[in-house]
Amino acid sequence: MTYEEINEMMQEMDCPFSYHHFAEGESPAPPFLLFLSPGEHTFSADNLMYYSFKQLDIELYTDKKSPEVEERVEEILRQHHIFYNKTEAWIESERLYEVLYEMEV
Repeated sequence: MTYEEINEMMQEMDCPFSYHHFAEGESPAPPFLLFLSPGEHTFSADNLMYYSFKQLDIELYTDKKSPEVEERVEEILRQHHIFYNKTEAWIESERLYEVLYEMEV
């Protein structure tokens, strides 16, 4: 997936979003999404790279548990045939839940 395709998919999730972070003081009220590409895995042989899998993390932030918003994000990922791993954490300093979707695209 290209950055443009990921951006279009993020728009379908119907939440404010940004790449990596929002500018200081511009973070919207929850729920909101962040996405980033923290790395890349490559398949290679004989000193040639045959394919590259970009890591993609989508972070959903909510101020209370929101299964409806999670389901909307997950439905969009399924529609795009994206396999993901999901984890959840409470960020005490921000008083927000973070649901992390990790995948390769």
